[in-house]
Amino acid sequence: MLTVKNLKTYFYTEDKIVKAVDDVSFNVAEGETLGIVGESGSGKSTVALSILKLISSPGKIVSGEILWNDKDVLKMQDEELRRVRGGEIGMIFQDPFSSLNPVFTIGDQIAEAVSLHQGLKGQGARDKAIDLLETVHIPNAFNRAKGYPHQWSGGMRQRAVLAMALAGNPELLIADEPTTALDVTIQAEILKLIKEIQNKFRMSVIFITHNFAIVSGTCDRVMVMKDGKLVEEARVPGIFKSPKDAYTKKLLDAIPKPRWRGVSS
Repeated sequence: MLTVKNLKTYFYTEDKIVKAVDDVSFNVAEGETLGIVGESGSGKSTVALSILKLISSPGKIVSGEILWNDKDVLKMQDEELRRVRGGEIGMIFQDPFSSLNPVFTIGDQIAEAVSLHQGLKGQGARDKAIDLLETVHIPNAFNRAKGYPHQWSGGMRQRAVLAMALAGNPELLIADEPTTALDVTIQAEILKLIKEIQNKFRMSVIFITHNFAIVSGTCDRVMVMKDGKLVEEARVPGIFKSPKDAYTKKLLDAIPKPRWRGVSS
């Protein structure tokens, strides 16, 4: 489905070249959930943006191939690329508020995405937007759709962004740290929702996170990045049992351990 070969994405500054992604290769199979893990600055989000050819100056995709259903994204013309972005490949970001326009209602923004990717217009697009909000478990979706982003909580906004990503019936969903800005309870709800939707729509998922604990409950396979490079790749059970790279071991050691306190009578 998706094959990335020898991807290099660099950022050019006055002082130096930052090799944000440096010769990274991987693939995602149909129906699979791939986790990409690493600390801030490791290059994991740049990989995601490169897949959709969304790197802007001073960044540049220097070389490599990004094969989507056997077609190289880097060689696609604008019209074909628009069909892929938000259509065949959907993406949700860490901060849902930045993905939503504050001057339009949630319903109108999702309806616009539906119109763009499904060709529905007017009431048909609005009805589909309501259906998508119901799919992501927004209660009273018909009335909620009339609200603006600032009137929705962080968790609800993330659900709205997920609904928007589903507007094109994607085959692949890229989730770039979608739970970082949420409290623990809402995080669990969003993770469960993404898994539910993946099963319902039979999508593949790339889940980008710095948190190995999230990977353990959501992903089939994981790749670990450090300083723009892929340092380890394995099935999830295997990497927890026997990590091979020292950096991977440090990330695993950073998972909080539960502490139990006795209760005196």
